[in-house]
Amino acid sequence: MKQRDIQVLQEMGLTYWQVRKPEIFPNQEIPVIDLPEDCKLLLITNDELNEHDAWLFGRILSSMKLTPEQALCLPLEAVEQVGEHHFTWCWFAGCQGVHPAGCQVLNSVSLHLMHNDPSSKKALWQQICSYDV
Repeated sequence: MKQRDIQVLQEMGLTYWQVRKPEIFPNQEIPVIDLPEDCKLLLITNDELNEHDAWLFGRILSSMKLTPEQALCLPLEAVEQVGEHHFTWCWFAGCQGVHPAGCQVLNSVSLHLMHNDPSSKKALWQQICSYDV
């Protein structure tokens, strides 16, 4: 991909993209996703968050003493592209994968399912509390 194309994507706010047929581009470099230094939590989910999900996510963040500005969301396929990072938490919601080194890992059902399932909220909270030793 040409530098101009990358610049256009970044100007549109697209910091992650995936080539559907990478075999067509054997020399294509996989872009590295650089996260801002103030990112403390990385939410990994393949779901698009609706307003209700975003509200729940915000409530969970505040219980962890984090702000929405300190969190980013990526699809599972993008995790392998994360470069150097400074985040503390890696939360897999509704999916499982290999997490970047040096972070505390949380696993839960998707936020969509968590709304009406108190036991999944409790399980997530227990995971969070287990790191506060």
